[in-house]
Amino acid sequence: MVKAVIRMVLLLVFMGILMVFVMMPTPTFKQVWSPSIKAKTQSTYFGLTGAKLLICTFPMLFIAALGCVYLHLSKNNEDNYKKSDEENKRVSKWKSPVLIKGPLGIVTGTELAFFLMFIALLVWSFASYLRMGFATINKKTAAKAGLTVWQYKLEDAGLRFALVGNIVLSFLFFPVARGSSMLPLLGLTSEASIKYHIWLGHIAMVLFTAHGLCYIIVVANTGHLEEFISWNKADISFVAGEVALICGLAMWVTAIPRIRRKMFEVFFYTHHLYIVFVAFFVFHVGFSFACIMLPGFYLFLIDRYLRFLQSRRQIRLLSSRVLPCETLELNFSKDPALRYTSTSIVFVNIPSISKIQWHPFTITSSSNLEPEKLSVMIKKEGSWSQKLYQILSTASSVDHLGVCIEGPYGPASTQFMRHDTLVMVCGGSGITPFISIIREIIFRSTASNTKTPRILLICAFKHSTELTTLDLILPISGTTDISRVQLQIEAYVTREKQPNVENRKQVRSIWFKHNAKDMPLSATLGPNSWIWLGAIISSSFVIFLILLGVLTRYHINPIDHNTNGIYPWALKSLFCMFFICVSIVITSTAVILWNKKQNGKGLKQIQTTDTNTPMNQPGSLFHNGDTELESLPSQSLAQATNIHFGARPDLKKILFECEGSSVGVLVCGPKKMRHEVATICTAGLADNLHFESISFSW
Repeated sequence: MVKAVIRMVLLLVFMGILMVFVMMPTPTFKQVWSPSIKAKTQSTYFGLTGAKLLICTFPMLFIAALGCVYLHLSKNNEDNYKKSDEENKRVSKWKSPVLIKGPLGIVTGTELAFFLMFIALLVWSFASYLRMGFATINKKTAAKAGLTVWQYKLEDAGLRFALVGNIVLSFLFFPVARGSSMLPLLGLTSEASIKYHIWLGHIAMVLFTAHGLCYIIVVANTGHLEEFISWNKADISFVAGEVALICGLAMWVTAIPRIRRKMFEVFFYTHHLYIVFVAFFVFHVGFSFACIMLPGFYLFLIDRYLRFLQSRRQIRLLSSRVLPCETLELNFSKDPALRYTSTSIVFVNIPSISKIQWHPFTITSSSNLEPEKLSVMIKKEGSWSQKLYQILSTASSVDHLGVCIEGPYGPASTQFMRHDTLVMVCGGSGITPFISIIREIIFRSTASNTKTPRILLICAFKHSTELTTLDLILPISGTTDISRVQLQIEAYVTREKQPNVENRKQVRSIWFKHNAKDMPLSATLGPNSWIWLGAIISSSFVIFLILLGVLTRYHINPIDHNTNGIYPWALKSLFCMFFICVSIVITSTAVILWNKKQNGKGLKQIQTTDTNTPMNQPGSLFHNGDTELESLPSQSLAQATNIHFGARPDLKKILFECEGSSVGVLVCGPKKMRHEVATICTAGLADNLHFESISFSW
């Protein structure tokens, strides 16, 4: 009942926010609503900023804070139930891809619907703003401004491009706030939401570039070139806008896929110009107007600071498995209270390789099956992973390796259990998220009265050595019971027609010694992290309002007299940005210290009782290293696997032959594979196929 009430409140507030965005470019809002709101909110403590904070900032932060309460109430609800066929078809219809090959990638029906509605909002806003602005432009008003009619209209159009761009900017930072409550509320993950950030970034930079070009043309035609170096004290600043636009263009150019992939570090470091971009954007328009984009950036700042605090901890690395296919499995110690869902990711940093590089990896373990361990798989590809592989594969003895971790980040819940059959199609390292799903289903199968779906894992590898990644389906402990799981593995080796008997390599297990500085991985904000996050959002905003009220009442008002026309915009903006940072740092640090004190004893106990248990794993079940199938799980896994050499899977035939009223089809791998599976599932030839892409490459 409480959750239902919260859902209703969140929906009503969100609908109110949408109504404000729709009405904002209309004369009704400008001439009736806005003056009325300003009259009721203008005070000696907030001035004209109060109305903007109430309309643009407070509702979004309210949703984020209340959403934390909702997620806290929902976190223990596992999605075990089996939906009816009609429900599955209805859900599948909206999750089914409608665009497969195109500039936007694989786009579902829900994504396309919201994308088109968002574009409609932008077109409506621009047309309404333009109609409202052009209605007042004539020769008399243009001459009064020292411009011709066409120059005045072009200048007004440039302003309207900026106003619409600000709408896009208000949503830009939500997809990249990894630990925010906004994404889980919508059933999204941080990795899956990166594409929305990319879409919004492209749209925003097109609008802001058009805004800048319009003003450049007008200024160049009027000959008032001195405006390019003007910084108005209490009005729009040209210089600040130019700096912000240049930073935005630099980020935009380096984010082009070809440049980003070939020169990732250039893209990565250039993207840190977002700090300069946001700061000078606020200087350009003033803090009051910047309140429209404040909620997303505010939540991003909280998330970024919490990630910074978590990344300072050194996490204990328990063991590693070095596979013949130049792939590693790292096993970390973790707090049993830390829970995560399948397909979650963590960001890993190894200071001995690079102190500044953080790399995302999918978690292969299950927090239910292995409550005290967290595992990731790393394939040797880039320079960073090559150095890590060299350290672990060639060193005669590695006693310790310092590691820092951010995360985990993942969906609030999963719906894999609602299907009769799960078909997981992967290529190469794309098997990683499916290992965590299989381990979770192994755990669910041990529970009484729990029916688990049949699993069909279709793997495509280039070389036979890559078959050893199938060993990672079983945890390193080797004591897992998989007898109740209906598992079938079809492995295809595409570039070899027979097993390679020349290169006999073994799976090597490495166990690391205990270091007093290392700690088990734990949630940044403790077991009740959602409640604490909601407290940080609400309390930090209250502190910011108090600081802003004191500043306005005792410093700005005596100078400005509540007119917003004398006190320097840049100075007020600087104060406000400083207050936001101080509020976030104070509240976040206080919560972190409190949780550290409360959970310190438990983590210390885990740390001291955790012992190494060296395992003898001489070879692989699926490569030609000498090994003996000593355990029942190993035997079961080997017997469930069929290996095909010199062939590719006939995905169309395999998928159409799958039995069950509801077949969940998951794919993770190369773009061509994802497109092929999506095309088969959306062809309409089989009603029981429900497609879902798991892509970690953007």
